[in-house]
Amino acid sequence: MKRRINLLPFAIFTAFFIFFNAYVLSGLTTVISSKILITIFWIFVVTISISILYAIQRMRAKGTDLFFTIATHLFLIFFVAEVIFAVFLLFGDIYRLILSVFSNFQTEGFHWVARSEYWVDFALAIFGLTVILFIYGITKGKYAYRVIKHTLYFDDLPDAFDGFKLTQISDVHAGSFTNPKAVQKGIDLINEQKSDLFVFTGDLVNNAASEIVPYIGHFSQIKAPFGQFSILGNHDYGDYVKWPTEIDKIKNLQQLKTYHADLGFKLLLDEHVELTKNGQKIILAGVENWGIGFGERGDLKKALQNTLPNDFKILLSHDPSHWDAQVKEFPSKIQLTLAGHTHGMQFGIEAFGIKWSPVKYRYKHWAGLKSENNRYLNINRGFGFLGFSGRIGIWPEISVIELKRKLN
Repeated sequence: MKRRINLLPFAIFTAFFIFFNAYVLSGLTTVISSKILITIFWIFVVTISISILYAIQRMRAKGTDLFFTIATHLFLIFFVAEVIFAVFLLFGDIYRLILSVFSNFQTEGFHWVARSEYWVDFALAIFGLTVILFIYGITKGKYAYRVIKHTLYFDDLPDAFDGFKLTQISDVHAGSFTNPKAVQKGIDLINEQKSDLFVFTGDLVNNAASEIVPYIGHFSQIKAPFGQFSILGNHDYGDYVKWPTEIDKIKNLQQLKTYHADLGFKLLLDEHVELTKNGQKIILAGVENWGIGFGERGDLKKALQNTLPNDFKILLSHDPSHWDAQVKEFPSKIQLTLAGHTHGMQFGIEAFGIKWSPVKYRYKHWAGLKSENNRYLNINRGFGFLGFSGRIGIWPEISVIELKRKLN
């Protein structure tokens, strides 16, 4: 017996999609009266819609390829720009509806106040600006590395580590890179910081260990006097692709661990190391990925086994939800946690006192520093990119944190 397919949701979505585009077109024809425009608009909408549907179907069978990337990005750029244009257009229509009601209050019948061509021109300018921003994000923004520096003060930091500096990056996603020269600029910027310690907080690849191979020569250049340390992120386990066998998946993870060593990174798997200086020490611990909805593999107790409550501790944990769930209330104080994972969704605004990204609706704190219970969390915005091959407003980050002893 064949399974019956419910076409109602598809029909509703199609009707809404047609209505939405018709509304956008009504705004365009306010300032550009042309039958050719109408024809070109609908041909473009239909073409890009068929392309994205075909790309998704193709991806399910063959994985992502250049066609999938082009189709999804064209659709994303056009659709987001349309939505922004439609929002501005709607504000203008609501305003003219109010004007129409008041102007016709004492007259018979109802007559619309005409749309303001100036307002539609403004909405169209915003449409164009959106397209330009997306093009910049795809071509330049994804490699526009930023160094973000923090100085943190602790009353329990060992004296020998006063002024100790560390550099953190996260979420490399090497399989997304297409420009080795641009990546090298990021590597050079990391080394320019001349930090005492370098840490990487997970997601070296998108899925397959082989993705990092073309960039081993780049990331192996990163050196720090106290070493280079790393952890795994949710993508590193290969959970998001179908493997021929479970053994292939296991081999992929083992190979990825080998590549960490080839990079010169000491991979911390629910374990810790002691960093010593002038007879004093701090603890650097790392856990396997622990994230709500992304696999709770990490074992914090195991990672801190044989450490003391009054030891100064830095924890590497890929997913910031771990900090809220376990770390900030952990009986043995962890002074600083370094995470990544969110990417700041690679889209948002951090300017003029505004800090916003759609990812805030999934993670309350999604980038930068947070402090609670005299413990700090730093969420790196990511070195690479995933899904959307670009960044807009949330630029790739190199975090530099200096530890200072608080004076009594």
